[in-house]
Amino acid sequence: MTRGSGRPRRTVPTRRNTELVLVLAAVLTAVYGYAEVGVNIDGTVPADAAEYGAALGVLALLAHAAVRWKAPYADPLLLPIGVLLNGIGLVVIYRLDRATGGGAAPTQLLWSTLGVGLFIAVVLLLRDHKRLQRYAYIGALVALVLLVLPVFFPPVYGSRIWITIGPLSFQPGEFAKILLAVFFAAYLAVHRDALALTGRRVLGFQLPRGRVLGPVLLIWAAFVGVLVLETDLGTSLLFFGLFVVMLYVATARSGWIAIGLFLAAVAAVGVGRLSPHVHSRVADWLDPLGSIAAGRGANQIAQSLFAFAWGGELGTGLGNGHSVLIGFAAKSDFILATIGEELGLTGLMAVLLLYALLVSRGFRTGIALRDPFGRLLAIGLAAIVGLQVFVVAGGVLDLIPLTGMTLPFVAQGGSSVVTNWIIVALLVRMSDLARRPAEAA
Repeated sequence: MTRGSGRPRRTVPTRRNTELVLVLAAVLTAVYGYAEVGVNIDGTVPADAAEYGAALGVLALLAHAAVRWKAPYADPLLLPIGVLLNGIGLVVIYRLDRATGGGAAPTQLLWSTLGVGLFIAVVLLLRDHKRLQRYAYIGALVALVLLVLPVFFPPVYGSRIWITIGPLSFQPGEFAKILLAVFFAAYLAVHRDALALTGRRVLGFQLPRGRVLGPVLLIWAAFVGVLVLETDLGTSLLFFGLFVVMLYVATARSGWIAIGLFLAAVAAVGVGRLSPHVHSRVADWLDPLGSIAAGRGANQIAQSLFAFAWGGELGTGLGNGHSVLIGFAAKSDFILATIGEELGLTGLMAVLLLYALLVSRGFRTGIALRDPFGRLLAIGLAAIVGLQVFVVAGGVLDLIPLTGMTLPFVAQGGSSVVTNWIIVALLVRMSDLARRPAEAA
């Protein structure tokens, strides 16, 4: 009972036991998939299946313990979804290793360990997300430097998005997207009223004053300009979509979506005409089977479509597909084709629904937060995951031109999996504050 009110105090369940059960179920699902790969290829369970399950289980339980200790009211679905997607990625990468003779799965597990370690660090050390608002402009400058650095390194598969030092390589753009989301959230939280209520009306759209929109537009243009020079169309599209989504959320004006789509179309046409690398991808998108008719064999898009078609509704089973024929990108963006072939339409839709659930819980966290910065940051971080999945899935399914991004948590890429664990940690921290009752706060 609250003092002097006579009414029962509102209680909010922490749902930590629910989270624990879901985390254990995610680990067991990943271990089952790992065992299935060995059974289908070798006829027996892999000898290191117990070690793999123990490693993934320890990481998941440590992350759960950190959430239970420091964020007891956090959303109970965020961590299990991250564990399950990461586990699925490790299984599929291991399956592709068996076909190619590579050793990417152990390396990916090490990167996942680093990602979970940073997840725990964020949950333990970041008590209030509003502290990030103080460093928004510094973060934007650091992000721009991170994006410029790959220009001085050799291109990889036609794009300058990698920094390679000896055997170590990573994509700094993966970390830049979090810093850019923090900057957009901080700036738009302060100037949202000026953006929404002031300015001139042009062709039915209320445009804000240049001195208000100018700084954030300049930052966005600098980022996109650098990415165009690096021929990184996927990250350019991601940053542009993030900018439009957060501007729409801050102003509640649907006209920004129309303007954003128009500018994106103009930029895409221009880059497609000027860049041979992008132009070839547009040509493959328009005619994915054209290389077969020309006698050059099936290209990556054609092989991907064949893999989806061969998978049918239930798939061929882990280890029984032929998506490795896609080539060098089978473990990055085209890893979705392996999922579609070996887990079928059912497994593919399950993975996409996991992403949809993760994004929706992020949006729900943003709506529940009262401070404008936190609301914009949570929605922006969730939008990053959603936009990246759309760009990757759209390219692999030939709905949009291929862009060469990594599928969050699932695809091979150390910087990608680390960044996505940081995103989930920030959402966990903010959801704890959003769900925490007043007396607990």
